[in-house]
Amino acid sequence: MDASTSYGGQVTFQPYATQGYVLCCLCGTSILPNPSNMCVNCIRSQVDITEGIQKQVTILWCKECGRYLQPPKHWVSAELESKELLTFCIKKIKGLQKVKLVDAGFIWTEPHSKRLKVKLTIQAEVFNGAILQQTFVVDYVVENNMCPDCNRQNANPNSWVACVQLRQHVFHKRTFLFLEQLILKHDAAANCVKVKDIHEGIDFFYAQRAHALKFIDFLQSVVPIRFRADKQLVSHDTHNNTYNYKFTFSVEIVPLCKDDLVCLPAKMASSCGNLGPLLLVTRITNQITITDPITLRSYSMDAPVYYRHPFTALASQRALVPFVVLDIEPVQGGQGNNSRFQLAEAQVARLSDFGRNDTVFYTRTHLGNVLHPGDTALGYDMTASQLVGLDYEAFVNKGGRVPDVVLVRKSYEDKRRKRQAKGGTAAGRAWKLKTLDMEVEDNTSGPRGRNEAVADADRERFLQELEEDPDMRARINIYKDAERLKQQQVGPQQQQQRVTPVGAFGDDDDDEDDDEDLPQIPLEELLDDLEGLNLEEGGRQAAEGRGEDGNADMDMD
Repeated sequence: MDASTSYGGQVTFQPYATQGYVLCCLCGTSILPNPSNMCVNCIRSQVDITEGIQKQVTILWCKECGRYLQPPKHWVSAELESKELLTFCIKKIKGLQKVKLVDAGFIWTEPHSKRLKVKLTIQAEVFNGAILQQTFVVDYVVENNMCPDCNRQNANPNSWVACVQLRQHVFHKRTFLFLEQLILKHDAAANCVKVKDIHEGIDFFYAQRAHALKFIDFLQSVVPIRFRADKQLVSHDTHNNTYNYKFTFSVEIVPLCKDDLVCLPAKMASSCGNLGPLLLVTRITNQITITDPITLRSYSMDAPVYYRHPFTALASQRALVPFVVLDIEPVQGGQGNNSRFQLAEAQVARLSDFGRNDTVFYTRTHLGNVLHPGDTALGYDMTASQLVGLDYEAFVNKGGRVPDVVLVRKSYEDKRRKRQAKGGTAAGRAWKLKTLDMEVEDNTSGPRGRNEAVADADRERFLQELEEDPDMRARINIYKDAERLKQQQVGPQQQQQRVTPVGAFGDDDDDEDDDEDLPQIPLEELLDDLEGLNLEEGGRQAAEGRGEDGNADMDMD
């Protein structure tokens, strides 16, 4: 069809462009022109672009660890119908490099069928530049084959390749108790073959060196440490030139704990802005926080900075002496940039001097926000302590001023003793902690043997620190103790039924005030212990109970 247009009285003709059609050379169907002059169905009947591509593949899967073998000897982890498994399956297909992959996806199969199906869409060039797209399915047969690691583990369950020896050279193990809770919260010991509790620390055994290195990375993120690595040759195959080693990682935690009194070396003190040098360790995370109780200045350092100029504790919690606060007055503007403490002038006396002498000490303390007249505080008696240390002696010889008393923390021992004397449910805690499954060292004799009384005292002090320090509680998981909660609910009801003797109301009020002042963990901070709830057993018992009631109703009708 043509169109006419007039330009200056002259008529021109402009033809319209129309799409031409041709007949297929095989079936005669009208089609658009293409280089092959054939329709799509005829091209597919004449050419199969999937020819030479593997349609059925066998893959090896370890039932124990759920990993797949990627030849020659690498095992990869992948979940069903995941991107990782799809990538692994596509790489197993031979001949796929000759075509262009457009789309791929899983076809659902039964999980127990040991079959995987992948639907692939490919494109290829045929007949003088014509591009053909085709979809086909590849079947994968999953065969069980145990990996060398699981084979070795089943042959000897206690076999290990890497060992992490965690140590801290202090007289107590409260650091390891707190570290145990961090490990449980972050599930850092999931790949651990065995955990062994020994006199100076904990040993963690792993079946792979990579798992041990991952655990050391976790330790570096929660505590200040340094480590060294060693390896020992176990066997050597001269035919294929392979070596089997056992790796040992010696990890050392800095020998400092919370509430320790330290004296900084001269170089370290100058690098910290002339801080101290007599300081208190107020917090241990992946950094060490030290605070001057006289000026309230703080400084945080990591493990490399500490080991550049290492120092040890002048006095630890064993040397703490109870003091009675006679008077305390906060210093104006003494809080500074540290919101945890308040600088104050305190007048204290040793608890053991009551009734013997009138010795009174005047000191500055960082506990102005928690101490009140009449409270008991624990601190270091610098006048009666025999402190030994090169840095401390150098500081004293230069004429440095040493305070008579360094207060560390408030003491609740009297109130806890009164609560335990009341007995019953009042002395129990409504919360609990989980523990790692550890093997305890068998050596119980000798000076380095395990002392159960000391271990119980360390654990009790650790639980008290959790009650007193909210920041410490925020880093771990604390669970509700359902049995203790029930006992505490029943306890007050029984006490109300008892007859209260005349004149005993004053003592009860004092006991209630002591319980209120005693630090406790709020109920909203506790987590539900799903393992202790026994949901399945409870549901089964409830269903049985409903069945029995239903039968009874039917009999009555």
